[in-house]
Amino acid sequence: MGCLSKAAGYIGRFAPSPSGELHFGSLLAAVAGFLDARSNKGHWLLRIEDLDPVREPPQAAEQILRILEAFQLHWDGPVLYQSQRQHAYQEALEQLTRLDLVYPCNCSRQTIRAMGGIYDGRCRAVGSPRKPCALRLQVPDRIITFHDLIQGPQQQHLHTESGDFVILRKDSLFAYQLAVVVDDGFQHISHIVRGCDLLDSTPRQICLQNLLDLPEPVYAHIPIAVNEQGQKLSKQHFAEPIQASQASRFLYQALLFLGQNPASELADAPPSEQLAAAVERWDIQAVPKLANIRI
Repeated sequence: MGCLSKAAGYIGRFAPSPSGELHFGSLLAAVAGFLDARSNKGHWLLRIEDLDPVREPPQAAEQILRILEAFQLHWDGPVLYQSQRQHAYQEALEQLTRLDLVYPCNCSRQTIRAMGGIYDGRCRAVGSPRKPCALRLQVPDRIITFHDLIQGPQQQHLHTESGDFVILRKDSLFAYQLAVVVDDGFQHISHIVRGCDLLDSTPRQICLQNLLDLPEPVYAHIPIAVNEQGQKLSKQHFAEPIQASQASRFLYQALLFLGQNPASELADAPPSEQLAAAVERWDIQAVPKLANIRI
């Protein structure tokens, strides 16, 4: 389901978490990914990252699909739901365990904050605790480098700048870092366009791709939209959901935000007309290289 052949060429994706209604920040990632895929004559897939049912309101996934359709952001193939992919994540976990790179950890968030936010590997040699614990990946002591299409050359020393990271949570839910890598590999994703808030996660994902013998996609991280307090637009920070009835206005604002300089006469045009023009003019190098932009 949701998987195309390796021979399909450019394959991008939009992978929202159904933790609430779609807001402007999420729309930016969808529009940028859609335009980059279509301008490259590629496929654009939709994945719903529904790994945490406690945080997912009823019908949120369906609402996301309805909004995308209202904006004429049509995806290719069936929707992939992470809640139906537990077996694949378990297989990846077992593969990493066989490499002797997985160990239990019951450190609290407070303990990790006291470490400066970078886990120091203190549970590596502790053994298996009796109470429920998370599982961490022992990262290599080396620098991960990659070239971001928007943000330029990037590097991170995993051991000192990230630390060993969780791949299975204490509540037995698979962590985002593992699931996203497994699914990108399964869907043969070649290009990932997403927000700068995930730029810091990319080296961890490249590390997992290497360990699981999966190809490394091309990455492009767009600026994230923030509110007047400098906070990322999100449900947690009370971002207003976008309305299908105002699709033309929101889409035009998204194109402006992404530096695409749409023609002023398109401001009130239907989404299909705006997108057709935007595909023809799409320039990923015109996207601002800032990490965040206030709206």
